[in-house]
Amino acid sequence: MTSPPRDRTGVMWFTAWMLVGAGYALGVLSALSIGAYVLLITVVATIALATRPGNRVGLPGLVSGLSLPLFYVAYLNRSGPGTICTTTATSQTCSDQWSPWPWLVVGILLLVTGSVWFAMANRRRGVADDQAIS
Repeated sequence: MTSPPRDRTGVMWFTAWMLVGAGYALGVLSALSIGAYVLLITVVATIALATRPGNRVGLPGLVSGLSLPLFYVAYLNRSGPGTICTTTATSQTCSDQWSPWPWLVVGILLLVTGSVWFAMANRRRGVADDQAIS
């Protein structure tokens, strides 16, 4: 007995919206450098996704996507908090790093929130689709 093939279009929409969410977060975090360009590309991607039929299935990915740049900032500050010095044979560089924990906690909360929202919405949609077939 085999299970029926699963429809993966919801996961594709979730991934697409997740990339858009990551673009918005990256645009805000890098507002003083490349943020305007990133936000412009992200707005165009949002318009492109919003005009497609069936796009709302993956909309919770927008929330989860906000977590991706936060994870990167947490990774960059993994040795923090404080002044971190790196010494090589020819030089020494020091930089101030923030604590990675707030970035990581907020990133995890956003990722889990979007994923749970997507799972609950798909469960409800699956139940509704099964009832429509019966």
